[in-house]
Amino acid sequence: MWRLDGKRVLVGVSGGIAAYKAAELVRALVAAGAEVRVIMTRNAQEFLTPLTLQTLSGNPVATETFSLTQESEIGHIRLADSTDCVIVAPATANVVAKMAHGLADDLLTTVLLATRAPVVVAPAMNVHMWENPLVRANLDRLRQAGVGVVEPGAGFLACGYEGKGRLADVEELVATVRAALTPADLAGERVLVTAGPNREAIDPVRFVSNRSTGKMGFAVAAAAARHGAEVTLVAGPVSLPTPPGVRRVDVVTAAEMLAAVEAEIEAAGVLVMTAAVADYRPAEVARDKIKKGKGGLTVAMVRNPDILATLAPRKGSRLFVGFAAETADVLANAARKLAVKRLDLMVANDVARADAGFASDDNAVTILDAGGGREEVSLRPKEEVAEAIVTRIAALRRPA
Repeated sequence: MWRLDGKRVLVGVSGGIAAYKAAELVRALVAAGAEVRVIMTRNAQEFLTPLTLQTLSGNPVATETFSLTQESEIGHIRLADSTDCVIVAPATANVVAKMAHGLADDLLTTVLLATRAPVVVAPAMNVHMWENPLVRANLDRLRQAGVGVVEPGAGFLACGYEGKGRLADVEELVATVRAALTPADLAGERVLVTAGPNREAIDPVRFVSNRSTGKMGFAVAAAAARHGAEVTLVAGPVSLPTPPGVRRVDVVTAAEMLAAVEAEIEAAGVLVMTAAVADYRPAEVARDKIKKGKGGLTVAMVRNPDILATLAPRKGSRLFVGFAAETADVLANAARKLAVKRLDLMVANDVARADAGFASDDNAVTILDAGGGREEVSLRPKEEVAEAIVTRIAALRRPA
């Protein structure tokens, strides 16, 4: 999890049935290291008590604009000025309308007008309210004013209807807060990321693959999206959820991955080849399951195309980043690949380490650049390693 240590997040809770989910959101933000304050509207308190959110956040919950005690201890201007990000979850149609038209008739809407911090709203309402043109127009107006909007999910709603309108998942809400607190230094950039292994069939039930789980590549895609990029993730067969704000293309074989990357590369300015692409595939795939015999089994293998080498003629002004998963002579092999493939960056990864690499939540890498520079990223969660890599990419794409 990309941490929020030292960040101050203000959670606004308005009066819809989804208000109960604010408790889970506050808990998740606190677990990520954020200092959380909460404002509840009067209607929100019909669904959830301030004491619940005070207990989870560890801070008093603000409810009234003109409470002398609360004004002396917190103050609506102090709340507005002392936060790094505001998220309104759930945001009812009423609160969305007030925000869109600059109304400030309670503590929450007053703070929203006064704050200079990034603001995110997560609407939750009846499906027909969500589809109402006036609600959509209000949300468009908020987007134009720079407010982030986390669209609701679809499913069975508390009102008995089924459709779009339920509050987005907490994981997506936290990811949106992280994005709001991250410099948008890749805004306008299109980033193409590959992740995971390939599977090369031997017969209908067997295949050749490797130990990659895709965690590193998915973390890179999520980090690039946080930095404002439009991200496409070409993923091998892995069981990971798609990062928020990322478009995913699923493939299985190395040939399918190459075809997907070739189809996407024209629109991309940055290619990050995190995937552990299969170097070889069986020369022939048996039509039926190979039966077990008394002797051994020999499978003839042939080379798969090298995706980066294949794309080299189309590099142009694009930034190409490779990953070198090595078990010996890690830096020497990575430097050789950097030069031979004419990459901008090469991330050297010692996958022989028991505490890093494949199937681990942590990693330690060395980032090499074409000019001979070297940056060591010590052992840490893969989300933090991804942040270091994407920060380096952003610096190359947006030089000072």
